Amino acid sequence: MARRPATKPTDAELDILRVLWARGPSTVREVHDILSAGRDFAYTTTLKLLQVMTGKGVAVREEDGRTHLYRAAAAQEETQRHLVRELVDRAFGGSAAQLVVQALAAKPASADDLREIRKLLAEFEEANRE
Repeated sequence: MARRPATKPTDAELDILRVLWARGPSTVREVHDILSAGRDFAYTTTLKLLQVMTGKGVAVREEDGRTHLYRAAAAQEETQRHLVRELVDRAFGGSAAQLVVQALAAKPASADDLREIRKLLAEFEEANRE
């Protein structure tokens, strides 16, 4: 069972988590190669970030012989829910409606996005009726 991150991940840690969620357990080299594509990012920085993330409980290090594999401590959806819940509470006084209004004002949704949002709202409403 995945456990909730002990602390909120930084932006750099979220970059690494996105790699780990997409790839699954990965070596420092594998994570570094993806992060450094198109930008100057030192291998030692990737290593240090993964070590810090392990200490914070955001990532888990597993040993496979001489290879060290890192994986996210929590599922992507769980981490996103935790971050959104914190944002809603801190910035919007607990109002999910205000979060949605501001999100749509900040970056207007495409017609496809709006259809998907309506579909998801209908599914949530249906689930809450039961």
